[in-house]
Amino acid sequence: MEHTVALKQNHEFRRLYNKGKSAVSPYFVIYCRKTGRPVSRLGITTGLKLGNAVKRNRARRRIRELYRVHEGELLPGYDIVIVARTRVIYGRHAELVRSFRQLTKKLGLLPSKGDSRQ
Repeated sequence: MEHTVALKQNHEFRRLYNKGKSAVSPYFVIYCRKTGRPVSRLGITTGLKLGNAVKRNRARRRIRELYRVHEGELLPGYDIVIVARTRVIYGRHAELVRSFRQLTKKLGLLPSKGDSRQ
């Protein structure tokens, strides 16, 4: 992930939960907030409800790969937190991609048709 750094501090996650925009799907919830930084920051959350450590790590890997593949399409300068839901572990990849693109479009993370990205 070349234009993204990790979001690690608990207070940054809480700020996004409280003040960020959110969008929901059966696979995950995405929270985002514009920061004005040159790079985006990504945080991934998997709760105990998902299952044991193996399942939680699988969910994180799937979400991280999904983000990595679509990172070039997203606008920079956002804090993004993706909260995994139980279906993300067993969902088909095509469904995850469709859901991810739908949510990022809804949140305004994809550039509009007339934008020229630099």
